[in-house]
Amino acid sequence: MEHVKCLIIGSGPAGYTAAIYASRANLAPVQYCGLQTGGQLTQTTEVENFPGYPEGVDGNQMMVDLRQQAERFGADIRDGIVTKVDFTEQPYKVTVDDTTEIAADTVIIATGASAKYLGISDEEKYKGMGVSACATCDGFFYRKKVVAVVGGGDTACEEAVYLSGLAKKVYMIVRKPFLRASDVMQKRVFGTENIEVLFEHNTLGLFGEDGVEGAHLVRRKGEPDEELVDIAIDGFFLAIGHHPNTEVFADYLERDAEGYIKVKGDTPCTNVPGVFAAGDCADPHYRQAIVAAASGCKAAMEAERFLNGK
Repeated sequence: MEHVKCLIIGSGPAGYTAAIYASRANLAPVQYCGLQTGGQLTQTTEVENFPGYPEGVDGNQMMVDLRQQAERFGADIRDGIVTKVDFTEQPYKVTVDDTTEIAADTVIIATGASAKYLGISDEEKYKGMGVSACATCDGFFYRKKVVAVVGGGDTACEEAVYLSGLAKKVYMIVRKPFLRASDVMQKRVFGTENIEVLFEHNTLGLFGEDGVEGAHLVRRKGEPDEELVDIAIDGFFLAIGHHPNTEVFADYLERDAEGYIKVKGDTPCTNVPGVFAAGDCADPHYRQAIVAAASGCKAAMEAERFLNGK
């Protein structure tokens, strides 16, 4: 069984930043990239809000840059998916692809979260061409345009209000006859002039030649007065939640009701000593690359302190 000082599970801004800092601290980190090498940013096009790229950068290229920087300092970055862990005693046991076993003195978890989608084929067809799951990331590209936000909770309302400051018009597509959001968020939505809430609407599909140009909706689906509706939009934003990729750790780490790993205060420390969580797998609030990168830095620094303490 291979024995390492620091094992990093997952890639993306959190994982790669942790690898950079751990490498520079001579922890000789081994990193397994997981199911989606580079994380969620590899599914976006241009990233304009990450410091250091004044002209913006392609999401895939940004992840390549971070990976190369980590490898420059000696990080051992490998393909593979962690399928089993045992955090009962140190060194902790981690199984990769059901075959390879690693013993690790410290573990940094940076497995991220996955945006929930409706499941219609057009979401994949227009991904990066009008379909997005992050208004903060991509809203800037829809200045003075018309967009739609799917969802009726706090997240959807926050996204809609944010987009209303950029877009000419914002539709909210809500399948229920009411919003599930808190009262304060509902007031913000209803008090914003360029937001129109389409209650009891479901999305059937999207259409457009070189990108999203509109959405096919159905109003009051299954009811006697069911009606097909088309709206013209330039962007389609999913805001029906995220799912943290943390199931494999469920038997050992404390998680909240949604599955996000619980950390102690403003640290990346979990309930298991020497096991740290960074990025979107422990962040239900911000879900931004710069925040994930910062948490990856903190996780590596805490791993170094933990090892020095022993």
